[in-house]
Parts: sequence; C-alpha cells; structure tokens
Amino acid sequence: MESKLLINIFIFLAAACVVVPLASRFKLGSVLGYLIVGVLIGPFGLGLIDQPERIMGFAEFGVIMMLFLIGLELEPEILWRLRRSIIGLGGLQVVVTSVAIMLVGMAMGHDWQTTLAVGMALSLSSTALVMQMLQEKKLLHTNVGQSSFSVLLFQDIAVIFILLILPFLAASLGVPESRIARESGHAEGLLAEAPAWMQAGAVALVLVTMIAAARFVLPRLFHAVAKTNLRELFTATSLALVVGTTVLMEMVGVSPALGAFIGGVILANSEYKRTIETDIEPFKGLLLGLFFITVGMGMNFEVLLENPLGLMGAVLGLMALKALILIVLAKIFGFSGEENLGLALGLAQGGEFAFVLFQMIYGLRVIDGEMYRSLMLIVTISIALTPLIMELYARYAVPRFVTMLPERQFDAINERNRVIIAGFGRYGQVIGRFLRHQGVGITVLENNPDQIELVRKFGNSAYFGDATRLDLLRSAGAAEADILVVAVDGPDDALTIVRMARAYFPNLKIYARARNRRHAYELDKAGADHFRRETFESSLNMAREVMIALGFKPVDMERKAKKFMAHDVMTLKKSFEFFDNEPELVNLSKLSAEELERILREDVADPDKIKP
Repeated sequence: MESKLLINIFIFLAAACVVVPLASRFKLGSVLGYLIVGVLIGPFGLGLIDQPERIMGFAEFGVIMMLFLIGLELEPEILWRLRRSIIGLGGLQVVVTSVAIMLVGMAMGHDWQTTLAVGMALSLSSTALVMQMLQEKKLLHTNVGQSSFSVLLFQDIAVIFILLILPFLAASLGVPESRIARESGHAEGLLAEAPAWMQAGAVALVLVTMIAAARFVLPRLFHAVAKTNLRELFTATSLALVVGTTVLMEMVGVSPALGAFIGGVILANSEYKRTIETDIEPFKGLLLGLFFITVGMGMNFEVLLENPLGLMGAVLGLMALKALILIVLAKIFGFSGEENLGLALGLAQGGEFAFVLFQMIYGLRVIDGEMYRSLMLIVTISIALTPLIMELYARYAVPRFVTMLPERQFDAINERNRVIIAGFGRYGQVIGRFLRHQGVGITVLENNPDQIELVRKFGNSAYFGDATRLDLLRSAGAAEADILVVAVDGPDDALTIVRMARAYFPNLKIYARARNRRHAYELDKAGADHFRRETFESSLNMAREVMIALGFKPVDMERKAKKFMAHDVMTLKKSFEFFDNEPELVNLSKLSAEELERILREDVADPDKIKP
C-alpha cells in the first residue's frame, strides 16, 4: 500500500513537471496544463492511476487554502465596498441561472424538482479555476477581477442554502425520510437536528469567538512562535490555523471553503498576515494543482463516446446560457463592453461545488445514475474548456473589440499655469506635490485614465491627454508657460515631447526625466535644457548611508557624495561627444573611473574616522 502511494505521488509530480511547463510555453496556462496531466494519467487516459476519487477530498483542500489566502487580502471594509456586487450581481446570477436551467429542463419533459436541483448546482462557477486565472493574468484587483470574485463569493455562500433546499425537493418527490436524513445530515454538522435559530446562533458565536481570538490570542501565539526562530514551527502554526478554522466552521454547518474564507477575512488585519501568506502559498499551489489533476482524471470518455454530440451540445449550451445571463446582468450593473464579455466568459463554466452537490442529489435519488454521470462530465468539460476560451478571447476578441469602442475624449483644459507636467506617475507626482505645496500653479497632463481617476480621488486636478500631441500642448498653454517637466514613463514618448516642444515653443524651458545615461544623451541631443536620471540621486544617497553605517563620518561622506555627483555629471556631459564611438567611449570611461578614484582617495581624510 505504501509503495503504491509513493508511486502515485511520483506519477503526479513527474507528469506535472513535464506537461505544465509545456502548456505554459504555449500560453495555455497552468490550469489547463494540470487538467491535461489528469487526463493523461487517469483511468480514461494511460491508466497510470485508476481511482482518482480517493484523493479528491485531499485535493479539495487546495481550494480551501486558496479561499483562506483570498480572505487575508480582503479587509472587512473592502467587503462592505463590494456589497452591491456580492449581493446584487452575485445573487441575481445564481437565482436567474437556476430558474433558466429549470425552465429548459421542464421544457424537455423533466419535473421541476429535478431541474431546479440541477439548475442550482449548475449555476455555480469554478472558484478555483477563475481565481487562479485572474491571479496568473494579474487581473484580481481590476473591475473584472473584483466583480468575478463578488459573484464567486455569493455562490460559495449560496451552497449553504442549496444544501438546505435539496432535502425538501427530495421529500416532494417521495424519497424516504431515512435516505434524506442519511444523505443530508452530514451537511449540517453537529447541529443537524437543532432548530434553525440555534444553528444561526452557533455560527454567530463561532464568528465572535474567532474575531476575539484573532484580536487577543493569535498575536501572542504568533509572537511566541516567532521568538523560537524555527521557521518550520511557524509554517505548522499557519497550516493548523487554516485547518482549525475550516473544521470549526464545518462543525456548525458552514461549508469548508466559505469557512476558510471567513477565517482569512478575520485575520486580514493581523500583523503576521504576510508571514502566514508566505508559509501557506507553496502548499496552496501544490494542492490546487492536485485538485485540477483529479478533475482531469475524472473525465469519463466512455460516457462521452456514447453520446458525443449530445454532451458537447449540453456543455456549449450551458456555457452560452450562463454567459448570456451574465452579459445582461453586467449590462444592468453598468459594466463596459470589454468588462462585460470578460466577466461572462470567465464565469460560464460549472464549478467544483457542483461535484459535491451532484453526489448529494444522486444520493437522494433526485437524478438517476445516467444523468449523474453525464452532469459530472458536463461540468468537467466546461472547466477544461474555459482556459482555452479565455486565451482565445484575450488573443483575438479583445483587440478587435477594443478597436470598436469609442475612444475617451481628451479633457478640455481651461487653466493656464507657469509649469506644465507631462506624466503624473511616481516621478511626476513628487515634483507636483513639491511645487503645489509652495503655491506654484501646475497643469498636469496624463494619458492613463486610471491614474487620472486616482489623482482626482485625492482632490488634485489633472487632465486626461496625450502630451505627444501638439494640439494638446497648445491647449495646455505651452506657448505662455515658463517650464515643461517631461516625466512620462516611456523613453520614446519623452523624446517626442522634448523635440516637439523645442521646435514649436522655443521659449519654453524643458526639464526631462532620463531613464539612463543613453536616454540622457538622447534628451540632450533633442533639446532638453535640464535632465535628471530617475534613480541616480537616490542610489547615491543609499551608497552614502551604507558608508556611514560602516563607520565613516557623515560629514566626510556628504562631501565625497557631492564630489562623486559633480564628477559624474561632468563626465556624462563629456561622454556625449563619444556616444556613437564605442572605443572612444570605453576609453573615456576607464580614464574617468581612475580620475574618480583619485579624487575620492585624495580627499582630506578625517583622523577620527573609524576603520571599517
């Protein structure tokens, strides 16, 4: 038994190491790679592992860990801000999808109880799949990412109510009470026989206890663990926290995944949050990969071959119906066209909770064995198709769709100031704050609409526009202004702005942000009056502080840093003569280095300096 377990573990890891990098290489994503691994090694592929259901429960713990980590990132005020999307968009999606599938099923001749049960299970999407795709594409904190998360969160909450509704549907179909009790009792935890008010009270009591523990007990516990300097003990404590939270919530009838999420939210303000994330992340990734592998192993191709057209039609019909409903709902909630389509396609598949619900529905004899196997395969195929659909959407649909969208019009500029700042990112903001706080009026131009909205949130004025356009510089008052600060991120854009400003506004003094020495040379050639390399001074300040930390006197290091800067600026300007002549440039660099070393060594040393 132990030997077979080790062989299975080796097969899992080896197959993942080979196939997943190949899938990523072809930009299919890690999720699809894990699904392919599952198909290849499963009972319907090469048959290397023949009983995937034995490890499904263990693999699902990866989903639990993922939701715990998501909860850690969401402080209660963020959840409150998302309440409209969670309750409104998420609630309507579950209800409308469930009813729509029920109506389709009834039109096909099935009773309403069966079709409603199936509809509720199919209304759920794959939290594991969608969150993994959003994280891989760095979309989790975008509008699409947060809205997708809101819908998924409501779906996870809805699982509790679905588990409560299913026994009533079974009873209305005449299923014996003994079977209903056996199949559904475990879903309600230790309080299965208790009245609803007692179950709700138990959940509330557990939540209050967890909040109190997070506030008063866990900081002391983690502090004591941290003092041991044993990293493995901290990891064990973090894992125990996830498992304990999940078990505690499950005991009072809350689903494990939702319980883990709530535990993460409660700990979101903990000072040890980042350490917990770091400890759990590798386990989460490994177990989540295992979950997707087991989903792939569960794809029963024998069932598919019996009725390939019917099953694939059902898969595409399910995804089209869910996508259509989401498109309509997203439109009602004010999403743009691109966000609307991305949200709909990303959530159109079935979810991992459907596997659990279908097992219960089948156990309650609400559906027969043939329908059970078909529905499980439909959900699995829809999960497998989603990464492909999203990749095609990202590659082809989005670029074409975006070109059809009306471009945002540049803002009308109705003020005139002595200083114009082109680009208001991290570099331009520092300059702008320094000038504004001393009463100097500035006109800010920024071509990133998200950055514009962020700046305006904090009460500052900025105009949406592309400073590489001559008409925009004219409307910003470049002809009357004294100074133009070019602080845009793109080096090529900066050169374009400098050349244009020098040609059309000769009286304008131009101060430009340089990316490096080569860029500084090009800016000087383009006509910039002054330039500053963006990291030079901060790097030199850091070097000065390092020398002071090594024991050298601050006054000596301040003087030498000034000499270093003066020499470097002089050498840089001298090097402009040789930037297109590499041998001469290399020779100048060597001579400059020798001269700089002599200047710093011959500087009067302080006899009281501490030797490093």
